[in-house]
Amino acid sequence: MINVGIIGAGRIGQVHAKSILTGVPDARILAIADPYMKPAVAEWARSVGIEGVYDDHRKIMDDERIDAVLICASTTLHAQLSLEAIAAGKHIFCEKPIDQSIAKIEEVKAALEASPKKLVYQVGFNRRYDHNYRAMRKAVEEGKIGEVQFVRVSSRDPEPPPAEYVSISGGMFMDMMIHDLDMVRYLSGQEVVELYAQGACMVDPAIGEAGDVDTVAINLKLANGALATIDGSRKAVYGYDQRGEVFGSKGCVTNANDSESNIVLSTVAGVTAEKPLWFFLERYMGSYQAEVREFIECIRDGKEPTVGIEDGLVSIKLALACAKSMKENRPVRIDEI
Repeated sequence: MINVGIIGAGRIGQVHAKSILTGVPDARILAIADPYMKPAVAEWARSVGIEGVYDDHRKIMDDERIDAVLICASTTLHAQLSLEAIAAGKHIFCEKPIDQSIAKIEEVKAALEASPKKLVYQVGFNRRYDHNYRAMRKAVEEGKIGEVQFVRVSSRDPEPPPAEYVSISGGMFMDMMIHDLDMVRYLSGQEVVELYAQGACMVDPAIGEAGDVDTVAINLKLANGALATIDGSRKAVYGYDQRGEVFGSKGCVTNANDSESNIVLSTVAGVTAEKPLWFFLERYMGSYQAEVREFIECIRDGKEPTVGIEDGLVSIKLALACAKSMKENRPVRIDEI
């Protein structure tokens, strides 16, 4: 049994806690910590058998019974908490991004490599564990579509975040599109060598006033010469729109949105189908559980995770390249970052 502690008791921390409680039998949550622990969350945690409910994460770091930590705190704390966990000899699952600074991620990477204990470090790119995207990746790996020539990813949230969140999120490329940049790498099996990003404010003027964009288009060139595109929007009125396509020399593989059902109703009034699921937790709850399950398996079996610290570093380089490209209105090579 792997004993874990969760740092951060907000929405994503609770998602991971519930995932472990309901579908990761080889893990046990000994503690959860948050400096702003809400009484209702504390009560819930105790009711499901979590013995340690703290407002100080250091109690988790100091607990020798705890083998691993899940870092679900504010983004600005991820790198520092990672360094503390490495020093404490804990295996680490860190929500994305590790940090918005390449230098800080490099510091975490160096500490991990210098650790006398071999530690698992997994980054929370949960879409890699989604059943749709995994099936697409499998088709590509098995050569069913031949050589990859083109990748397309569409990512549209059902509603925009408040402008006050935008101002601290790191921007749309860092906060939202980072998942889609990672998806291009994952689906194609190729590294990005150059990209050109454009952005506009088409949804909410307050987002523009906060210094960000809410509508983006990214063109990418991959190492094998293939091309890719990503389109993203902060608002799709019909639901959470997540689709992809990989086109190759022998064929094409695509995925569709998940919905409540796959029925299509045909009547004299017209032909209708279900809208996509509305919220990201509805769409990806299974993938959140799957990624934590792999984390525990890697600790137990001494394996490397599917998404490691290098993937976290590359994703930040791509997001920074997007921001640079949009600002300077030109293609940017990734080796410039």
